[in-house]
Amino acid sequence: MLQRDGIRGPVRLALAVSAVAALAAQLTACSDDGTPSDTASKAASAASRAASAVSEAASAVTEAGDALASATAEAGRKFDEFKNGADAKSEVKTSGTASPGSDGRVTAEVTATNPTSSAKSYVVQVDFRDQSGNLLDTTVVTVDDVPAGGSKNATARSNRSLTGDVKTDVARAARH
Repeated sequence: MLQRDGIRGPVRLALAVSAVAALAAQLTACSDDGTPSDTASKAASAASRAASAVSEAASAVTEAGDALASATAEAGRKFDEFKNGADAKSEVKTSGTASPGSDGRVTAEVTATNPTSSAKSYVVQVDFRDQSGNLLDTTVVTVDDVPAGGSKNATARSNRSLTGDVKTDVARAARH
C-alpha cells in the first residue's frame, strides 16, 4: 500500500482549518444592520466558496498521489528488468538531503561502493521523503561500471517538483 495517507492526513487537516477560517471570516464580516436572511445568504455563499476550495485542494492531493503511484510502479518495473542482481542496499548511500533544481525538481547524490573483485553495475531506488518520513516521490537511477573495490557517483532526480526540506534514502539496490 502506498503511503498516500501520509500526504492526505496533514492536507485534510489544513483544508478543514482553512475552510472553517474562511467561513468564520465571512460570518464576522457581516454587518450588524443586515437582515437575518442577508446574513444567512452571506454565510451560504461563504460555505459554498469554502467547499469549492476544499474540492480543488482534494483534486490536487489526488493528482499528487497518482503521480507517486506511477513513480512507484515505474521503479518496480525497472527492478523487474534487472535480472539476477544481488541485494546491494548496504553498498549504496545517498547524500541524505535533496538539493532543489531550477525547475522545482530535487536531486540527490548517490554513491555505490563495489566490494567485489570485478566491475559491477547497480540499480538503485531512491525515495524522497518529507521531515515526517512521508513518501513524496521515488525514482530509479543506475550506476554503471563501478570499478572493483571502488566507488562511483550518480544523481537521482525527482519525477516532479517537491518543496520543503526533502530527505532521501535508498529504498533498495541491486548489483550485477
